[in-house]
Amino acid sequence: MTADPDLLDDLVRLAAAAGTEVDVAADPAAARSRYLGAALVLVGADQAVACLRAHLPRRSRTAVVGHEPIVHAAWEVAESLGAEHVAMLPAAEPWLTERFAAAARAEPPPAGRVLAVLGGRGGAGASILAGGLAVTAAREARRTLLLDADPLGGGLDLVLGWEQDDGLRWPALAEAGAHADPAALLKALPHRGDLVLLSFARDAPRPVPPQAMAVTMQVARDTRDVTVVDLPRHLDDAATLALAAADQTLLIVPAELRATAAAARVAAIARVHCAALSVVVRGPAPSRLKAREVARSLGLPLAGALRPEPGVCQRIERGVPPAVDGRGPLAELCAELLAQLSVVGEAA
Repeated sequence: MTADPDLLDDLVRLAAAAGTEVDVAADPAAARSRYLGAALVLVGADQAVACLRAHLPRRSRTAVVGHEPIVHAAWEVAESLGAEHVAMLPAAEPWLTERFAAAARAEPPPAGRVLAVLGGRGGAGASILAGGLAVTAAREARRTLLLDADPLGGGLDLVLGWEQDDGLRWPALAEAGAHADPAALLKALPHRGDLVLLSFARDAPRPVPPQAMAVTMQVARDTRDVTVVDLPRHLDDAATLALAAADQTLLIVPAELRATAAAARVAAIARVHCAALSVVVRGPAPSRLKAREVARSLGLPLAGALRPEPGVCQRIERGVPPAVDGRGPLAELCAELLAQLSVVGEAA
């Protein structure tokens, strides 16, 4: 990741000598969607401070690279980025060539997939869809994390009926920050079987620090088969980071004209940050607006349509998680969407 043409020329030359293909990004925005999945990340000294400001998540197998003398700011920022080394050229050329070769021999990155859910308007049903996806994934024996990124939402613990379950919520996790141990983190969260939940506390809502979200997303990638993130419509820094880390983002939109108009605004913002955005259209359709018409008007691929299922909300009020029995329109849609996510993962 560098906008320095001289540095880029040197790195491409060293990679070629090691028989390694490289993916080039000029800045953090261009790198974000590929950042966590790369076998090795080299951050140019010219982009080190920009990476910190962009709240890129900490990750292993990262180094800051520059020409001698490397700027002092890069040394200061390297630790905050989680970089294991600061390499100065030309002295570090042999070491970098070996790192490139080792990256080519490395095992593929963890196969954990991240699925984000975003409401096209208030009350669209994003939290219920997110809960249904997580419950369905766990029922399919996938190690699953359901992550609440909406501090002003009602709380995903209420969607699952887990509000009385013991375990850490976001405020306690935010205090641990970058020092959280992955195994200890998952064990400390509310969990039942293969499903782990991270939601907000019942006291006054506080935004999630971006660094806490970055650590959590890295843990999710490394330890969970599927992570489902419930995003707010008004994205804060932490939610933006989670959106950028998602392999697939679902925009759920009621089949209504005004909802579609509102969703167009949400989609315009989301497109800037996510790699793959598609729409789920929720019935009923008072004016018989078809799901494909909604998707076409938004300029998005149609991931699926959700038929009306009035009993879902009633069961949630009684503490019954959505799609828990595997029957009904929501459960069927969730299984279909997770199958699509698996296909995307295999293709990647």
